[in-house]
Amino acid sequence: MFQLTAVTGFTNQLRLTENHDWVIALLLASCFLYVFMLSSLHRGINLKRFLMQDFADASNVIVTWAIVSLVLCLSAAALISQYVPTVPRFLSLPGFLGVQFNKFGFTFLALILFYLIKALLSYLFYQSVGFSRRWNAFCFTATRFYFVLSLVLMGLCISHYYFPIDKSEALIYYISFFGFVFIFKTVYYIFHKNHILPSEWYYKFLYICTLQFIPVLALWKLLFF
Repeated sequence: MFQLTAVTGFTNQLRLTENHDWVIALLLASCFLYVFMLSSLHRGINLKRFLMQDFADASNVIVTWAIVSLVLCLSAAALISQYVPTVPRFLSLPGFLGVQFNKFGFTFLALILFYLIKALLSYLFYQSVGFSRRWNAFCFTATRFYFVLSLVLMGLCISHYYFPIDKSEALIYYISFFGFVFIFKTVYYIFHKNHILPSEWYYKFLYICTLQFIPVLALWKLLFF
């Protein structure tokens, strides 16, 4: 996430092959978080039971949502950061104790802020339309969706960094994949059996436009323009 500026008196070792050890470390940390989540927060539940669990039987909904969101941001940042053109100057300059952001750090920070702000606005939306009683159900349902998505992204990270694929050609497939995920998530939210969105259709469209579509466009502009 960060990189240290060179210190006088030390020389860097030149590596002839690109170092992707950080990707393995990131994926192992993500797997550890998921093992901890399933074994401790959900009392040793297996993966199938976790995904098929009913909301009435769920526990530690908010903590689980936070862990899954963190893993999602890590895996998405590892994949997306390779296509981010540049890091803003105020982040790329050496900061406190010589620490500065690289592309992964910038992307991870942007995703964390994106999901925190979107979660806050979503909570305010639920409060303002008198649907706050379904907030926990919304977090529960979204967590299962993002859990599966994070596993897919972890698999894409492995194929992207450790298999001989054309990175520029793969970008088209990644864009298509994220477009499909956005459309599927919208349908998933609207028609889910937990009824996580208000029953009135104008509230559904208000949520999709203001808290799904517009934030994604803002994130796209921040990262790539």
